[in-house]
Amino acid sequence: MAAIALLVAMLVASSAGAAPCPVPAGASPALGDVPASARLAWIDDHLSHTALRARQWTWGWGVGIVVATGANLVPLAFVPRDQRVDWYVGAGSTIIGLVPLAIAPLDVVADARGLHAAVEARAADVHADVDVCPLLADAERRLARDAANQADGQRWWFHAGNVAVNSGVGLLLGLGFHHWKSGVFNAVFGSAVGEAIILTQPTGSIDDARVYHTGAIGPPTTLSFAVPF
Repeated sequence: MAAIALLVAMLVASSAGAAPCPVPAGASPALGDVPASARLAWIDDHLSHTALRARQWTWGWGVGIVVATGANLVPLAFVPRDQRVDWYVGAGSTIIGLVPLAIAPLDVVADARGLHAAVEARAADVHADVDVCPLLADAERRLARDAANQADGQRWWFHAGNVAVNSGVGLLLGLGFHHWKSGVFNAVFGSAVGEAIILTQPTGSIDDARVYHTGAIGPPTTLSFAVPF
C-alpha cells in the first residue's frame, strides 16, 4: 500500500508540474496546447532576430547620417562665404537625425538580450521546470511591449514631426538668409530621408505578436543569439 501511495503521489506531482502555462489575454486557446518550453523558445528566437535587424537599422542609419554630416562640411573650404550658411545648416539638420536613434533605441534590443540571458540561466538550472511559467509570462510581456513600441515608432506624429522639422530648416534658410533654393532642397531632401528612416524601422515584433496569439507557431528557426555590435 505504501508503494501504491508513493506512486500516486509521484503521478500527481508530475501532472501538476506538466500543467500548461496560461495564455495571454486575447490569445487563442490553441496556444495553451503548445508546450511552454516551445512557446518560450519561439519568442526568444523571434525577438533575437528582430533585435538583430534593429541594431543593423540603428547602426546603418547612424553611420549614414555621420557620413552625410561630414559631406555637408567638406564644401565649406571651397564655397563663397555667403553660401556657407547653407552647408552649416545642412550639416546641423542632418546630425539631428542621430538624436532619436541614440536616445530612444527600439525596446526589442534590450528585451531580446535580457530574455535570452534568462533563458540561458534557466537551461543551466537543474530545477528549471519550476520556473518555466513565470519566465514565459515575462517573455510574452516583452513581445507585447516590443510590438507596441514598434507600432508607436511609425505613428502619424513621427511623420508630421519629420516634415515640420525639415520645413523649419527650409524656412530658416529662405526667410532668414533669402536662400530659397537651398531651403527648398533641404526641406524636401531632409523630409525624404526622415521618411526613409521611419519606414525602414523594423516591425517584426508586430507580426510575431499577432502570429503568437493565434497559437499557430512553428518551431524556432534557431536558438542562437546574435552578439550585439
